[in-house]
Amino acid sequence: MTDDGQPLSEREAAVLAYEARSWPGPGAKERAIREHLGITPVRYYQLLNALMDDPRALAHAPGTVNRLRRIRATRRARR
Repeated sequence: MTDDGQPLSEREAAVLAYEARSWPGPGAKERAIREHLGITPVRYYQLLNALMDDPRALAHAPGTVNRLRRIRATRRARR
């Protein structure tokens, strides 16, 4: 994804909103992804990974995107 001047789609914004939430227990997030977003958790995480590198996502939800980038960098450093 690139900064092509277009705003985030509704689905992209929803993915970022879901990632910003806290979830009550194991499986709740994945169930909500299926039921409310209508996509599989695998597809959700693919979209989320692409959004982490999208400047539009950073502008839309800087706290969430920066937190995810830090987590990704930490995991990569452990490898």
